[in-house]
Amino acid sequence: MKEILLFLVGILTGFVNVIAGGGSFLTIPLLIFMGLPPTVANGTNRLGIFLQSLFAVRKFHQYGVFPVKFAIFAAIPATLGSLLGAYWATIISENSFKKYLAILMIVITLITLYNPLNKLKTKQDEDFSLRRKIVIFIVFFLIGIYGGFIQAGVGFLILAGMMLTGYDLVAGNAVKTFVILIFTLFALVIFIMNAKVNFTLGLILGAGSIIGANLGTTVSVKKGNKFIQYFVTVCIIIFAVKLLFYK
Repeated sequence: MKEILLFLVGILTGFVNVIAGGGSFLTIPLLIFMGLPPTVANGTNRLGIFLQSLFAVRKFHQYGVFPVKFAIFAAIPATLGSLLGAYWATIISENSFKKYLAILMIVITLITLYNPLNKLKTKQDEDFSLRRKIVIFIVFFLIGIYGGFIQAGVGFLILAGMMLTGYDLVAGNAVKTFVILIFTLFALVIFIMNAKVNFTLGLILGAGSIIGANLGTTVSVKKGNKFIQYFVTVCIIIFAVKLLFYK
């Protein structure tokens, strides 16, 4: 029964993660509820994230809304940061991780309530100045550290970081998904090496996530920016309410 619930939640979070972010706010606590130690739940969640991102990137590429050049540029510092974050996540104690999870969930929710996504502009030229490239590199490195450490809510941070680029939310979602795919792959290796992944539950979660990610990609492209903004707002409210009852 718990496995069926995990599969269904995987569908939901795969959809949420592709068009907005924050699905791990649901999956990590659920995996902990299913009996996994918090740090193992954190690592197991990455398997689902990797699988959903893999299929979502392919769909975005098929729709022709994937800015490859910038996505690769952003993925490099994010991946470097994720290696550091993932390492920290594997050596931290279970109790400390639970405390950090609760605190970071509150912080990220407060950031998303500010809703920086409204400031995203229409797509512009990718020829950034050197100073702007350095800023983008640093921002995505810091985002990578957070994503490697806890993952939950990193999609919101990447979309917020896209304010520096001028891309719209559709292209932003494509970049976000690619960046998460790349740094999750490297972070997942670290979690596996430290025996922090339950493959059975991770694959069940991943199977549902693939379905949700495919649906989310189609909705993201066909519904456009306004739908995504509305959906993100709803997600923010749901996650904010959820925090009030999280223990």
